[in-house]
Amino acid sequence: MNQSSNSIVRVSHVHKYFRRGSERVDVLQDLTLDVPEGEFLGLMGPSGSGKTTLLNLIAGIDSPSEGEVWIENEKISAMSESRLAHWRTRHVGFIFQFYHLLPVLSAYENVELPLLLLGLSAAKRREQVMNVLDLVGLSDRVRHRPGQLSGGQQQRVGIARALVTDPVLIVADEPTGDLDAKSAEEILDLLVEVAKSLKKTILMVTHDPRAARRADRILHLEKGQLVEQAVTA
Repeated sequence: MNQSSNSIVRVSHVHKYFRRGSERVDVLQDLTLDVPEGEFLGLMGPSGSGKTTLLNLIAGIDSPSEGEVWIENEKISAMSESRLAHWRTRHVGFIFQFYHLLPVLSAYENVELPLLLLGLSAAKRREQVMNVLDLVGLSDRVRHRPGQLSGGQQQRVGIARALVTDPVLIVADEPTGDLDAKSAEEILDLLVEVAKSLKKTILMVTHDPRAARRADRILHLEKGQLVEQAVTA
């Protein structure tokens, strides 16, 4: 299948199920989704509804039981594990609820980690790391370790790490879930700015309606299917 010219993500008739003994447990059922380039998409739904499963399929962490997943013009649902690992490094940036920073490394070193897999020179790595740390407002915290940073600053490091390889897609799983209200708003402001100024496509899973309202579009997962909701002020 071919994607429309402005589409980054296309999920086509995807089923995802697991086996529990002789029982088949369906998580996603005949799910279809199209995400245009540069869209900030919010995914909501109750715990266990399959939000993270869908995010993992789109990010190439997992594969569908049936159906196809395309990112740009690549059918990632047909890739081998080794090819998927290489593809993820170059094309997907990950933002996590609990940051997933290495405590013994500085902010600079945590952001640099994805670049070490790409064979870039030290000078090129430094240029890219400093660019994204400046973008997230942490150019004065490059030598600080995670324990010396606030939760909001740690998440800014996480966002810089997600951006440093210049991926086509950012996936964020509850990116404000561990933050106070003020820090959460600042992180959401930053994600909106990333989507608009860098034209990055962002898929964000969240339980927080206030966070979801910052997205361009909100989809709810209900019984393994997506239901679109209007964004309200």
